[in-house]
Amino acid sequence: MPSAPDPAPLPLTAPPPVAELLDGLRVVQVPMRVRFRGIDAREVALLRGPAGWGEFGPFPEYGPAEASRWLAAAVEAAWQGWPEPVRGSVPVNATVPAVPARAVPDLLARYAGCTSVKVKVAERGSPAGGRYPERLADDLARVAAVRDVVGRSGRVRVDANGGWSVEQALGALRAMAGHDLEYVEQPCATVEELAELRVALARAGIDVPVAADESVRKAEDPLRVVELDAADLIVVKVAPLAGVRAALRVVEQCGLPAVVSSAIDTSVGLRAGVALAAALPELPHACGLATLTLMGGDVTADSLVPERGALPVRDVIPDESLLRRWEAPPDRQEWWRERVRAARTHLVAA
Repeated sequence: MPSAPDPAPLPLTAPPPVAELLDGLRVVQVPMRVRFRGIDAREVALLRGPAGWGEFGPFPEYGPAEASRWLAAAVEAAWQGWPEPVRGSVPVNATVPAVPARAVPDLLARYAGCTSVKVKVAERGSPAGGRYPERLADDLARVAAVRDVVGRSGRVRVDANGGWSVEQALGALRAMAGHDLEYVEQPCATVEELAELRVALARAGIDVPVAADESVRKAEDPLRVVELDAADLIVVKVAPLAGVRAALRVVEQCGLPAVVSSAIDTSVGLRAGVALAAALPELPHACGLATLTLMGGDVTADSLVPERGALPVRDVIPDESLLRRWEAPPDRQEWWRERVRAARTHLVAA
């Protein structure tokens, strides 16, 4: 396999001045095709710098400390650029939200050539409501519908976003094991629970690898996953980890196979995920970077959508007409400007 490029130079020691950050800032609201994470529209700020465009899109509930990582990633993209790629395209998976099983075939038809599918499970906003037994029956139907579409040769992974207890995860994965899962992503909320679940799965003879997502990208110490032997692989996202170079270091230090994923981004944000996936020395799993299919628009006419199951490594330049079309109202623009200021203040202090 090709060697990973040196991630140096290090990220910028300090972000640009506030005035420079805000000078090229554009705030957009892009509608979702399917309700996802409880939102009907994705709102992000785009920053323009000497190296291109960066996306700053921490979710509304994130405070300045967590948002500052997202700002660091946007600054890296727009003011510094990324390491050289070792591949020209990256394989991607389709994503199936908590939709009724009958909706699965039409939804998967939007993902050209994707043979790997991530299925959202354990969501309180699922069609079955909030109780575990009903949600599990709904999840099983959705996973079965996906397996029917992709056949036995396709890869099916499930993502619980920490929604199960260890006992619930064990029961759910026992029920789903017949669908030959590639892995389960963040089945439980804590690192300790992930470690306990891995032991329980092994004792029960259930061969489903465990992937850590939130336990890596939202943790003060991502390496605890390795220290506690809590995962078989990790899911990494550029923005929550403060940029491509920072994410490369996390992957190197963890020493586990990595899956690159996104956080419901426009093509500008997805381009950063592609840069990370393209720079990894090994890429054994399809990446969760085809999420633009869940959105009802984009900021460029040349969107990063799957072509034969992969995304190309290429530049993304927003269209002025689309920036105007999806432009957020003045009050939301000011809200994001204040958020950039707060995140920058925390970034400088850190």
